[in-house]
Amino acid sequence: MAIITDSNSNILLTIFLRGGCDGLNLVGPTADPIYVTERKPESRVERTGDNSGLQLANSFADSDFRFHFKAGKLKELYDKKNLAIVHACGLTNGTRSHFEAIDYMERGTPDNKNTPSGWISRLTAGSLNSTLPVVSVANTLPISLLACSEAIAIPNVRKIQLKGNPRYKAIQETLIKQAYQNNNSAISLNGMHTLELIDVLAGKIPHDATGKILDYTPTAGVTYPTDYYAKELSNSLATLAQLIKMDVGVQYATADFGGWDTHVGQGGRFPNLVDGLSRSIGAFWDDMEKYHDRLTIVVMSEFGRRLKSNDSGGTDHGHGNVMMVLGGHINGGNIYGKWPGLANENLDNQVDLAVTTDYRAVLSEIINAQFNHSNINSIFPGFALQKPIGIIKT
Repeated sequence: MAIITDSNSNILLTIFLRGGCDGLNLVGPTADPIYVTERKPESRVERTGDNSGLQLANSFADSDFRFHFKAGKLKELYDKKNLAIVHACGLTNGTRSHFEAIDYMERGTPDNKNTPSGWISRLTAGSLNSTLPVVSVANTLPISLLACSEAIAIPNVRKIQLKGNPRYKAIQETLIKQAYQNNNSAISLNGMHTLELIDVLAGKIPHDATGKILDYTPTAGVTYPTDYYAKELSNSLATLAQLIKMDVGVQYATADFGGWDTHVGQGGRFPNLVDGLSRSIGAFWDDMEKYHDRLTIVVMSEFGRRLKSNDSGGTDHGHGNVMMVLGGHINGGNIYGKWPGLANENLDNQVDLAVTTDYRAVLSEIINAQFNHSNINSIFPGFALQKPIGIIKT
């Protein structure tokens, strides 16, 4: 197995906010009277008061876009010009089904759920040569990694080992290798790859004198949050940080953060989710200080929420949404895209924020600029490389 111990390759991390994050409550046009009228206080960003939103420079004219008041670290990264926002962005086919939208987005083919591979799988095809080039820091692989033979799901480095009594580890490995040898099936190749990975990482994971795996120690001064709403994403990002620092060639990674389906009681749950998202990403960014020039983080969700609040203190499935892009090569401190406005005639089906920027345009610009891959049609079939939005520094 090839081992990259000092790679200069760029790293792409996609964080998927599962459940349909309310982009209009994460980044809201607080000066728009329609926004204020149609949204109840618990599901909108406020301009005044103790919980007033965090004002964003360089936003669309006359709308006074602001981050949710709990997005403090994201605001800090925006002000430092490391983080860019793309609004009115998303999937173009308008489905409001979680399952369909996720399927379409992660396959990268908005009109075809039968595509046999995910968009990251096609991006990585034929270009990987390291111990651990593609990782999902979760229990399973997302659809974006469908048919990627190099991808491995690792929720925690403590789980990178064979189960059972350690005394029989050598016997286990021998029996498994015998079962897989001389067999070129996908299952056998993945099994052999996993065994090799276990052996490589065993020598890189810190242990105490008794052989017990030690907890990960982040960069001095960095603390990953452990509270209820943050720990899902925080634990994943801490795991990824540890794997990247092991210098085993991580180039593509995925992480999930669920719970964003806020039909009911949005005012109670949404602030906590935003807080967890903001602090977790902030800790990871600070922990990855030495990797900033190589790192690009994309935050996305399957769709946004309706413009109008519902009668249950929440918002229902919508359309247009927010994407965020963070990295050392990002033209941050700006909101990109074309803002369609919230007037009835400009809404999608007269109820939702319209999509004016295809999510694939954002990903394509990153792929082309950061990974030198101009054949975008091979990654997103039927979608051509477009004029850059401007989120990447040139």
